[in-house]
Amino acid sequence: MPIVVNVDVMLARRKMKLNTLAERVGITPQNLSVLKTGRAKAIRFSTLELLCEVLECQPGDLLAFEKTPAGKQIEGSSEEEEELAEPRVYQ
Repeated sequence: MPIVVNVDVMLARRKMKLNTLAERVGITPQNLSVLKTGRAKAIRFSTLELLCEVLECQPGDLLAFEKTPAGKQIEGSSEEEEELAEPRVYQ
């Protein structure tokens, strides 16, 4: 997945446990674990805002973009979906 979630890095830096963060943010530890392990398909801005507030960080500290190597299919998507996702250039 090209978007990498670094919640575990920030938890380690803040010396905070997953359950503590989940409680302070107001989400279940299970949902936070899904986000932490990169299995989440989306995140609400309100949740991202709370994570940043509690961890005293910026969204870029929690999320990073890693480019997929050319020719490699994005996990969980079909070739047709990837073709549809290609950016369009208008002149």
